Amino acid sequence: MNQFFKLLILISASEVLAQSTSRDYSEDAKLNFTGLANKYGQKTEEYDFISQEGYILKMFRIPGDPTRPVLFIHGAVDSADSFVVRGNTSLAVALARDNYDVWVTNFRGSKYSRRHASLDPDADRAYWQFSAHEIGFYDIAASIDLVLRITGEKRLSVIAYSEGTTTMYVLGSTRPEYNDKVKILISLSPICYLHNTKPFMSALLKTGPVLNTLLQAIGTEELLGANSATTAIVNELCNPKNNGYVTCLLNGLFLLTGSNAKEIEPEFFPVILGHFPAGTSRMNLNHLLQISHKKKFVRYDYGPIRNMAVYNSLVPPEYDLSRVTMKIALFVAKNDNISTLKDVALLRKRLPNVVDYKVMIDEEFNHVDYIWGRNTHKTMFPMLFKILNKYN
Repeated sequence: MNQFFKLLILISASEVLAQSTSRDYSEDAKLNFTGLANKYGQKTEEYDFISQEGYILKMFRIPGDPTRPVLFIHGAVDSADSFVVRGNTSLAVALARDNYDVWVTNFRGSKYSRRHASLDPDADRAYWQFSAHEIGFYDIAASIDLVLRITGEKRLSVIAYSEGTTTMYVLGSTRPEYNDKVKILISLSPICYLHNTKPFMSALLKTGPVLNTLLQAIGTEELLGANSATTAIVNELCNPKNNGYVTCLLNGLFLLTGSNAKEIEPEFFPVILGHFPAGTSRMNLNHLLQISHKKKFVRYDYGPIRNMAVYNSLVPPEYDLSRVTMKIALFVAKNDNISTLKDVALLRKRLPNVVDYKVMIDEEFNHVDYIWGRNTHKTMFPMLFKILNKYN
């Protein structure tokens, strides 16, 4: 009889925990970066700053030891939220608890940085005329300068994910003085070469130019903004009530990123939808398409006439990766359909100062597990912490 009651207590406790977890997930889908960080015990600061081209950007800070600053840079169509969206097992929270001074920037055009000193993003198409080049050359440089100015340090560490890594390679190659400001760049799912992407991502990249031309024809410059009609449609289609987990994740996003259902549970998927997508420009995504089609890491291709005006050349120049002299650690995964082992191998050969190279042990680890994976704090964090601690 005692065993029976013990079993009832365990079952009841499990049900309460499950309900509590469900409520937490529902709340997490609605909270912003500051709300999420605060919920999981972290105080935050917010900084608005202006990059050289007049874009007003937002940076979040979870204060720690100011002598150990770490700058986070998110991926395409994303925001700072992805680094805290897993709560206690998020990378930003984990580093904050280890007393790192955590700084998380936001790309221009994303939901937190959708402002400008003189341009209206809702009315001025000129606002959206930017690619990975401008983000890296102007905004990431401004982000680094802000962190170093406030902390009083001369160097910082950087953790970049997906297109965030692209912007760092742009910065290091075009403004080489910034190499000396970086202790270590940890590149999660590096995006530089896109020659060997896997299906269905490879198919999407092939058809991308047609879609880009269509978007230009109808005057669409902002893509997947957090409050856009397109994102509203995505959220409705992906609603759990409409079997959205299967439709949008298992048979949607996973086709592009690599499938790993055990890392994103059905009850967590609505949290992702609460924070992603967060918006970017058509031109930014088109830059990645161009890099894929040209099979070179090149600046934005405006077409022959404007290329002559901008570059004094009919074709855009390649970024010189030999100038990216900062220490770099590359993290790759076998099941990543976007940042493939073959493409990262090309990058590794061209970067002059790769100090570490990690292939995720889990055969199913994919492109989004770096930021959203349920067990990433167990599988990736120990390796990342070891590298970060070595250079701090």
